[in-house]
Amino acid sequence: MKGEKGASLVETVVALALLGLISLPFLSALATTSNARLIADEHAAARILAESYMEDIRQQEYAFSYDTPPVTEDGYSTQINVDNLRNKNIQKITITVRHHGGDITSLESYKTNR
Repeated sequence: MKGEKGASLVETVVALALLGLISLPFLSALATTSNARLIADEHAAARILAESYMEDIRQQEYAFSYDTPPVTEDGYSTQINVDNLRNKNIQKITITVRHHGGDITSLESYKTNR
């Protein structure tokens, strides 16, 4: 038993410090990945919502304005802008989806009066 030596306190502290320094970038990358996933999910949901509303507008009769859908359960709100062009026979329709006070996505399309 006399020939065996255990790890000293200094060695243990140095080993823990090295372990912390090595694991810090991995934890940081994990947090960044998590935030990026949340942002991507938010953009995807907003895009699907905008496309759904645009499809609804396309199927409606030609009008000079369209009803703005209510705020969703998740807090997404939409704004619909209609610009009448060419003697009011063509419309440029822009749907902007907002979430948490910021614009997430915008979708534009044209509709004609036939």
